[in-house]
Order: sequence, then C-alpha cells, then structure tokens
Amino acid sequence: MITEIVADAQHKMDGTVEHTREEFAAIRTGRAHPAMFNKLLVDYYGAPTPLQQLATFQVPEARTVLITPFDRGAMAGIEKAIRDSDLGVNPANDGNLIRIVLPQLTEERRKEYIKLARHKAEEGRVAVRNIRRHAIESVNKLVKDKEIGEDDARGAEKQLDAATKKHTDEVDELLKAKEAELLEV
Repeated sequence: MITEIVADAQHKMDGTVEHTREEFAAIRTGRAHPAMFNKLLVDYYGAPTPLQQLATFQVPEARTVLITPFDRGAMAGIEKAIRDSDLGVNPANDGNLIRIVLPQLTEERRKEYIKLARHKAEEGRVAVRNIRRHAIESVNKLVKDKEIGEDDARGAEKQLDAATKKHTDEVDELLKAKEAELLEV
C-alpha cells in the first residue's frame, strides 16, 4: 500500500520534471531549434492542430529555421500562428517554405526570458511539493483508518521527502542550465 503511494508520487514527480524541461525548451534562446514551436497550434481547416503535425523543420544555420508544410494550403495558417505567437519573429513565406530568421536577443529580452524561466521552474517545484503533500495525506489517511502503523508512515514520509528533494534539485539544475544558455552571447 505504502510502496504504491510512494511509487505513484515518484512517477508523477518525474512527469512534472519532464514537463518543466519541455517548458524550458519552448523558451527562446539565441539559437534556433524546432522545440521552440512545440506549443504552437495552427488553425488547419477549422481545427487547432499542433504545428509539428503539419510541417517539417530544418535548422541550416544557428539563427535560421526553415519550415516546410506537408500541405501548401496550410501555409497561411502556419504563418499567422507564428506571427501571433510570443516568439517575436516575423516569418517569410516564399510559396514552398517558411523561413524564420531569429533576431539577436537584446539584454532586456534575455532578462525577460530568465524571469520567465524562473517562473516556470517555480511552477515545477510547487507541483512537485503538491504531489508530496497529496501522497502524505494518503499515508495519513491510512494511519487514521488503522491500516498501517505510525512507523511505516514516518518511513514513507522520509521516502517522499527524499524524492521531493531529488526532483526539486533536478528542476533547479534545469533552471541553472537554461539561465546559462540564455546569458550566452
């Protein structure tokens, strides 16, 4: 019973760390990478569709992305989704593909992105702590219902504390790496 609760909590914490990693990938740095477009939805024949499903991505240079749609009818929608996004880029459409040249990041923009990264990291840490809290509540309910003893509950709490520390440290490492990447000129 306790091992299931702890294992479930650790699995959820792993998912939270992975989600935080994906959130960081979407934050733009000076270099181009296809993950920047993961969160973009394109209005494709009336249905919001992820951009990854509508096109291929190439990064021929450090600050250039080439997007080749599978269906040329989706070009206008893709272009509009990119222009309306918070990426701060202006796509150029040549009829066959969409070219995006990322501008150099200004110091002010870098600081905004670092602030955003810190906010995402805090959200990740809070989510991990909430998972811990819910798991401890489940363990305490088992104690209250006299299904397990106090010693078992304390042991489970120590395991949950260790897992929480491990996962919040992972989020902190991700943040540190992202900040270093953003400050790199």
